[in-house]
Amino acid sequence: MKVGMIASHYPHASHREEFIARVHQVAEVFRGAPGCLSAECWLSDDAVISLVQWESEEACAASLVAVQAAEVDLAYDEREARAPRDRSRRGRLISG
Repeated sequence: MKVGMIASHYPHASHREEFIARVHQVAEVFRGAPGCLSAECWLSDDAVISLVQWESEEACAASLVAVQAAEVDLAYDEREARAPRDRSRRGRLISG
């Protein structure tokens, strides 16, 4: 059974470009993991949305281990804000 993950991130404006680069790095690691069907990023005015799909729960778990082993920056810290109340905005797909 396919498994998917959607993550919404709200980087502060001063860290937006850095954050987008970090999301692309993570997506590249996911795409290289066996069983990953897709890893994409969408942008809106204030959000960066990550969408990943795997062929199975096992592939998802293995991809998460691969991302941790790759030591890409996954930290949630002062560079990112909590989600705003209004989430009705649309995003656009960005290629990596």
